[in-house]
Amino acid sequence: LNITPSSSLRTLTISTSIIIMTRFSTVVLLIAIAAVGQQQQQQVADALSMEPQNRRAVMGWLTTGGATAAASFIAMPQLARAESDGMDVSDYLKTGQVAMPMGVSGQAGKSKPETGVYLRDGSDVSRDSRTGDVLAEIVVNGNNGEKAAVLASYSSPWSLAKGMVYDVECRDSSTGDGAFLSVSQKVGGKSIDQVKDTFILDSLLKSDGRFSFYGPPTDVKIKSSEINQDTGYKIMDISFSTISQATQTEIPRKARVAATIPAGTDQAVMLVASSSAIRWKKGSDKVIGTTIESFRAVQAPASSMKVRVKPTGRELFE
Repeated sequence: LNITPSSSLRTLTISTSIIIMTRFSTVVLLIAIAAVGQQQQQQVADALSMEPQNRRAVMGWLTTGGATAAASFIAMPQLARAESDGMDVSDYLKTGQVAMPMGVSGQAGKSKPETGVYLRDGSDVSRDSRTGDVLAEIVVNGNNGEKAAVLASYSSPWSLAKGMVYDVECRDSSTGDGAFLSVSQKVGGKSIDQVKDTFILDSLLKSDGRFSFYGPPTDVKIKSSEINQDTGYKIMDISFSTISQATQTEIPRKARVAATIPAGTDQAVMLVASSSAIRWKKGSDKVIGTTIESFRAVQAPASSMKVRVKPTGRELFE
């Protein structure tokens, strides 16, 4: 924010960054101040290093009506640039917070993508670094109205993606290649061969889905769709374009989807593996094909433990 007071300080540039701690922690604002003139800059630095009453006076000016009124009529190119990067500036100015503080601005103000995946309470996602085998126990709707547990597994050459943005996902951060689990809405008692391709697409490419982080995909096409005779899984090849956060341009992408409805459940469990169209042509389709072929999702063995959804911690921010 470029702020011009009416007295000795001409122009101040205030950069605020937020450190979000835990549920019981406070939000700490780190304020860095740079003045146009060296003399003015030293005045501010001296004031902030003095006794508490003087520090409060300076901070009071920055946070009360004087600064607010001055800022209200000044052009803010920094904020315009932040908005183009996807940051919800209006919400930031109102709350002083960003929804996903996981980067400079790339994920600021963004809600977590909805994949429909919920881990079972007491379980966690695992990946064997030697074999690449990934295993997760997730909770879906059973066809009897109760919750049901499903064991989902696949083999991935990519490491597990960590962070609040991801559910069950492996990806290569340098190339963007990766694979993630997704769960559809209820299928209404249908078998996977009765589920329309558009139902699968709507689930994967919805406005709050994994591929819609910076806007809904465009130019969506179904390249092929078939039922694998050996596994009974629906296999689909699709193409679409996603928005690049860095350049705000559309990037062509290709994906392969494996979908199944585990016995006793009423939702389709899917593995989605994708890469950029350029990398697909250069051979990533073979790696993705192998990953998709390894996918299995089956009803978990019965146990005396109640099927519950694992708390994620996101409830604190919702």
